Amino acid sequence: MSQPATDRVRIFDTTLRDGEQAPGCSMTLREKLRVAGALRELKVDVIEAGFAAASPGDFEAVQAIASQIDGPIICSLARCHPGDIDRAAKALAPAARKRIHVFVATSEIHRKYKLELATEEIIRRAAESVRLARESCDDVEFSAEDASRTEPAYLAEVVSAVIEAGAGTVNIPDTVGYTVPAEFADLFAYLKAHVPNLGDTVLSVHCHDDLGMAVANSLAAVSAGARQIECTINGIGERAGNCSLEEVVMALRTRNEHFGLTTGVNTSRLYPTSRLVASITGMHVPRNKAVVGENAFAHEAGIHQHGMLKHASTYEIMRPDDVGISRSNLVLGKHSGRHAFRERTEDLGFSLGDEEINRAFDEFKRLADRKKEIFDADIEAIILNADGAAGPWTLDELHITAGTARAAEAEVVLSHSDGRRLEQSVTGDGPVEAAFLALEQATSVDLQLRNFEVRSVTIGEDAQGEVTVTVEYNGDSFRGNGISTDIVEAGARAYLDVINRVSRRRQRKAAEDDGEAAGEAASI
Repeated sequence: MSQPATDRVRIFDTTLRDGEQAPGCSMTLREKLRVAGALRELKVDVIEAGFAAASPGDFEAVQAIASQIDGPIICSLARCHPGDIDRAAKALAPAARKRIHVFVATSEIHRKYKLELATEEIIRRAAESVRLARESCDDVEFSAEDASRTEPAYLAEVVSAVIEAGAGTVNIPDTVGYTVPAEFADLFAYLKAHVPNLGDTVLSVHCHDDLGMAVANSLAAVSAGARQIECTINGIGERAGNCSLEEVVMALRTRNEHFGLTTGVNTSRLYPTSRLVASITGMHVPRNKAVVGENAFAHEAGIHQHGMLKHASTYEIMRPDDVGISRSNLVLGKHSGRHAFRERTEDLGFSLGDEEINRAFDEFKRLADRKKEIFDADIEAIILNADGAAGPWTLDELHITAGTARAAEAEVVLSHSDGRRLEQSVTGDGPVEAAFLALEQATSVDLQLRNFEVRSVTIGEDAQGEVTVTVEYNGDSFRGNGISTDIVEAGARAYLDVINRVSRRRQRKAAEDDGEAAGEAASI
């Protein structure tokens, strides 16, 4: 397998695996495919599509991404268990370029309290697992979980053994975000000096952000010789999250004279990819988030504004368009046509099919009738929420009556993809509850609301509100999004988004049951 040039850093994206493990960040198969498509456009080197052995859903997701996403290497995680490795190999089979990523913990605290294994046994299992993975896949990566808290001499033994077994990439994770930059750089320097068979093996880094140093530690590692960074969009992940892809990539690009390193990432796709992941996971980007936050290129202090007017570089070390942020304000109006709308979506970094464009354009026209000024953020919100309109239920009308001295009443009119049209009126303690109850009764889907979040998409008294709801159905957690200039309507659309997800799951289950019944009948 060819190795990257010494000044080229591979970007290994684990949004769909480690990122999805963050509480509340689980994604449907459809959503994972959307994110994987965005990562392909971003031109990351490796997409870790999931942990194939974790569940049938994970296996299906890895297999679907391996089948439909070309370009990047598609990777699946696996423990050092033959069953895990077999599941990973089967799920990755359709991929043109694939990688099996095996891992085992190596630190003393993990050996003693989690694995209860001797040091020699861990080395044996690690080497055997790499050899087994190589039987199915030429590209194998090994991770020493909790490497930053592992004794350096023992870690060097493990690394040497897995390289001898055939690992082309060896990952040195800071699994619990414990290390600091200088200490981490010393660890990589130690491995380069004490692993005699390191040769062309790619050293990788995977840092968590428990002490807020995931990006700094990753940059320290590449300065000390690592040539792959494992990271996630918006830094999502377990606990405090992972190294943020957009931050580490722009650090390498902006400070190229210091690091002397490059990536293959198309940085103009960073902002739209960030917004997509935020919309799908419900983990909204803080306004002051580096690189992709709303305030990242905003200037309010007078002295800053004066300097910016003289020359942008006085207070901006990156250009907004470098990361895909548009500087325009009012962009389109109620008389704008479909062609102008498509061009604007492309300018904003979105690539939509005809069906998606038609759905988003219809929403744009409805918004244009209600809102005086339409901004780029409004169009982004429409596009990112258009996936929720995939039915089978559509909200045609919503009427709310509410006051301080009376119960709220909601009337909804829904249409179904099979041609049905239903009306339902319900009273509730407030307008939101009444709307939700009306949707439940009309669709015969009973949900338990767990979380309700609102944020403003743009500024002004007619700004759109984006609502994210988290609900429970039959023990499973679902998340839905909705947007509107009316918060109650936005909430209703978010709730209906969840109902549609549940309805589609029911339809798939019914189809599977019918298929099984037909198979049983055929075998009698």
